[in-house]
Amino acid sequence: MLIDTPTDRPATAEPTTTTEPSPEPTTGTARRRHDDAPDTAALFARLATLEDGPERDAVRDELVTAWLPMAHRIAGRFRDRGESVEDLRQVAALGLVKAIDRFDPERGAFESYAVPTITGEVKRHFRDRMWALRVPRRVQELRNKVRVARRELTQNPGSPEPSVADIAAHTGLTEEEVGAGMEALESFSTLSLDAELSAGDDGYSLADTLGASDNSFDTVVDRESAKEGLRKLPERERAILYMRFFEDMTQSRIADRLGISQMHVSRLISRSCARVRDEALGQRTNRRGGPGRPASV
Repeated sequence: MLIDTPTDRPATAEPTTTTEPSPEPTTGTARRRHDDAPDTAALFARLATLEDGPERDAVRDELVTAWLPMAHRIAGRFRDRGESVEDLRQVAALGLVKAIDRFDPERGAFESYAVPTITGEVKRHFRDRMWALRVPRRVQELRNKVRVARRELTQNPGSPEPSVADIAAHTGLTEEEVGAGMEALESFSTLSLDAELSAGDDGYSLADTLGASDNSFDTVVDRESAKEGLRKLPERERAILYMRFFEDMTQSRIADRLGISQMHVSRLISRSCARVRDEALGQRTNRRGGPGRPASV
C-alpha cells in the first residue's frame, strides 16, 4: 500500500528560524561606545527646571556620581605624564562638574558635550600647572606641534631623526619657531642642582659647575673709588689713615707718634674719611649724570 507523503514538510522549519534572536537589539546596544554613559536625560531635564537649593544640589550630585566613571576614564588617558592618577581624576571631576552646570539638554547628548569639556580641563591643568617654569602659551603650543611632528616623522622603523628643516616643512612653522619648540621640549621639568653630571669616581653635581658671587669685586670698586680722594688729602692725614687702617694702630699710638692729642687724631680721621667718601660719591654722580654735571657734596 502506497502512502502519499506531503513534499512541502520542510516548511515546518520556519518557526525554528524565526525563534532565533534578532541581531537588531545587539546592534542598538553596540551604539553605546562605553558602559560609563548612563541614561540621565530625565535627570538633566529635571535639573533644568529647578532653582538653586537643596533639591537641585541633590540632583546635581546624582548626575556627578552617575558620570564620574567616564571622567575617570578620560583622566586615565593622561597617565604616565608626570602627574598622579588621583590628581588627574580630581581635575577630570572638576571638568565634569563644569560640564553638568553648563549643559543644555535641548542641544543633544550630554556625553558629546562632556568629553571635550573634561578633556580640555585636564589639558589646561597640564598647560598651567605642570610646567616647572611658566612659559608663554605660544611656546607651549609650539612644543606640542614639534612633539607631534617628531613622532609622525619617526613612526616608521628605521626613520632617521628629523632635522629642524624637516619639522618646519612638516608643520608649516619657521625654523626659529621649531627651535623654540624643541627648547621647550626640554623645559617641561627642572633638573635638581644636586643631580650628578658624571658617573665616575670624580663625579660632580650641577651645582659644582655654577659660579658664585665674589665679594672681592665690591672691594675693588670701593678702592678704585677712594683712590682719587686719598690723593687729594694732605700728607699727614694720609699717613694717619694708613697707620689706622693698614697698620691697625690705635688712635693713642698714632697720637704718640705724631705728638698730638688722641682727640685731634680722632677728628682728623673722621674729617679725612668724610672727604674721601664725598669725593667717591661725587665721581659716581658725575658718571651717572654725564660730564659737566656738578658733583653733589
